Amino acid sequence: MPDAKKPNPARRNERSRHAILDAARELIREVGYAKVSIEAIAARAGVGKQTIYRWWPSKGAVIFDSFLALSDNPEQEGMALPDTGDIEADLKLVMRATAAEFADPDFEAPIRALNSEIISNPDLAAQYRDRLARPVQDAKKARLRSAQQAGQLAPDADLDLLLDVLYAPLHQRWLHRSGPLTAEYADALVDITLKAFRP
Repeated sequence: MPDAKKPNPARRNERSRHAILDAARELIREVGYAKVSIEAIAARAGVGKQTIYRWWPSKGAVIFDSFLALSDNPEQEGMALPDTGDIEADLKLVMRATAAEFADPDFEAPIRALNSEIISNPDLAAQYRDRLARPVQDAKKARLRSAQQAGQLAPDADLDLLLDVLYAPLHQRWLHRSGPLTAEYADALVDITLKAFRP
C-alpha cells in the first residue's frame, strides 16, 4: 500500500479523543453526572471502553479533560490576562467573560460535575489544582503584580486575598444558583474589590 494511503494513527486517535470528550459533555447535559458511565461515553463516541481506559483512569478524569477542552488550555506556557495598563478595565473584561462562561449551559454542566467529583476524589482534585487552578491563579497574580508596579494597587496588597474577594462571590452565586451572573454583577465585583485594594 502506498504511504499516502496508509491511515494515520495519530489523526485517528485525536479524532477518537475529541469524540470521547464531546460525548462526555453531551451526556452530562442530557442525563446528569450521576447517570453518566464510561460505557455510555464509549457508546456515544463510537469507541470501545478499553480506548477510554487507555487514556483516562476514571469517569472524573474524562469529565475534567472534557471541561479543559472547552477553552484555551491553561497548561500552555505563556498564559496571560489582558494588560492594557488599566487594571479596572482588564479585570472587568475578564470577570464579564468568567460570568458569561459560568452562565453558559455548555460550560456549566461539566464544571458542576467536575466540582462534585473533586469533593470525593483526591487524585482528581490534585489534577485540577495542578493543571488548571494553579496556572490560572499564577496568570492572574502576574497581572495584579504589574498593576501594583504601576501604582494602581496598594504595594502591600495581599494578591491571594484580592482574588478571593473578587471571585468568591461569583462562585458562591453560581454554586447556589442564588442570582444572575450578569456583566453588571461582574463589574460590581471589580469595583468593590478595587475600592478595598487601591493605594
